[in-house]
Amino acid sequence: MPRKKKLSRSERNVKWIESFCYVPEGKNVGKQFRLTPQQKQWLSDIYDSPTRTFILSMGRKNGKTAFSSVLLLLHLCGPEAKLNSQLYSDAQSLEQAAVLFRYASQIVRMSPRLSQFVEVRDSVKELRCPELGTIYKSLSADAKTKYGLSPIFVVHDELGQVKGPNSDLFSSIETGMAAHEEPLSIIISTQAPNDGDLLSILIDDAMTGADHEIKVRVYSAPKGMDPFCEQAIELANPHYHVFMNRKEVRKQASEAQRMPSAESSFRNLILNQRVEARDPFVTEAIWKLNGAEPQLSYGQKVWAGLDLSSVNDLTALVLVSDDGDVVPIFWLPEDGLVEKSKKDRVPYDLWAKQGFLNTTPGRAIDYDFVAAQLVDVFQQYDVQAVAFDRWNMKFLKPALSEAGMPEVDLEKFAPFGQGFASMSPALRELETRLLKGKLKHGGHPILEMCAHNATVLSDPAGNRKFIKGKTTGRIDGMVALAMAIGVMPDISTGSITQGFVAL
Repeated sequence: MPRKKKLSRSERNVKWIESFCYVPEGKNVGKQFRLTPQQKQWLSDIYDSPTRTFILSMGRKNGKTAFSSVLLLLHLCGPEAKLNSQLYSDAQSLEQAAVLFRYASQIVRMSPRLSQFVEVRDSVKELRCPELGTIYKSLSADAKTKYGLSPIFVVHDELGQVKGPNSDLFSSIETGMAAHEEPLSIIISTQAPNDGDLLSILIDDAMTGADHEIKVRVYSAPKGMDPFCEQAIELANPHYHVFMNRKEVRKQASEAQRMPSAESSFRNLILNQRVEARDPFVTEAIWKLNGAEPQLSYGQKVWAGLDLSSVNDLTALVLVSDDGDVVPIFWLPEDGLVEKSKKDRVPYDLWAKQGFLNTTPGRAIDYDFVAAQLVDVFQQYDVQAVAFDRWNMKFLKPALSEAGMPEVDLEKFAPFGQGFASMSPALRELETRLLKGKLKHGGHPILEMCAHNATVLSDPAGNRKFIKGKTTGRIDGMVALAMAIGVMPDISTGSITQGFVAL
């Protein structure tokens, strides 16, 4: 008789899951688990070669909780179980931490076999297998007992919700696993919003392939693809045609296309892109709509906004013409530029080499250098007005006089408030022009960075002003652009969009 083919480790686990686990909810409730081809591939990734960490990132509603639950049961009472071992799952909130426990406990209760061996302790969110001495417990970020743990298996649930590069809970659990010879960490989550967040750092490191025991699978729509097309959704959601309500997802795509405030959330949660789920001032689609090259000519009328920095931050001047030409000029100190690039996580040093960024001598903004370039701008264009933030202007004004700017031009500099009352009319006009595709910014990378970082804060009356969407995100270019728009005459009335007081 022919010998039976020996099952691989992952095939053995697939057989156990499909024999002992039952679907606890949804349209297939009560039926035995049937793993999808993608889930079988993930099991092979984890078990058919040495694995310390497996990172799986995809859009929401792709069966992440179900997959995590059967992995957990494999190690609690299945063929992967080790005698007297501790298993954990963690999440950032109590509510999220309870999700995986609830699903796994439902599988146990639905299964005639598993329910004989596994005890469910709802009050403390624990599963126990007394025969093997194994125990599973869910933890949240505010758990008081997160130190002193020694898990052999852990599921880090929705790690993308961790903001910044560190998590005490993640670190304490990972360091506690060092006591075991073959610990296994499973990270299943949609992507974090920013490159500097913990999950993004872990994914980027795994992608290098430096450690072959760290495996990663990321399902995400490419940034350059139409975010609202069916293909983009399919690329980010391996179970789009299996578990997901396609009609509902397409509805969400349509809403995100109509409403800019919904686009970032759609990109992050459905397309699994690193986009902060926040209300941006301008979406990527609208920004690209205004991406034509500016065509400013010598002597053309322009209005300007000047956002002066303190010490070593970004200084921005943005010129805008009647025809919507947008020409930004940026300055940073030359010394420490590489360190500044690392801190803000943007390539200032490369942009300087490419000519998009001007560098001033020393480690602080040299206002004499900035003033000299401003004089050149006045000589090249017919500058009608320069709106500026009062902060640091007392240092620039003497430098402008020293650089030879005539008094008639100095009178064109006027303070522009940064509060709700001053900025709201300017933002309204800027938003109108962007939505109609009336501006031409040419895809300037630093201005685009500022546009991506700029969010708005509203007061009770509905007035708005710019705020930064993240701590290290610069918005100076967008502030300067708004001020330039704010001092331009309103086309319909001939009046100034935002009044200002001359010096």
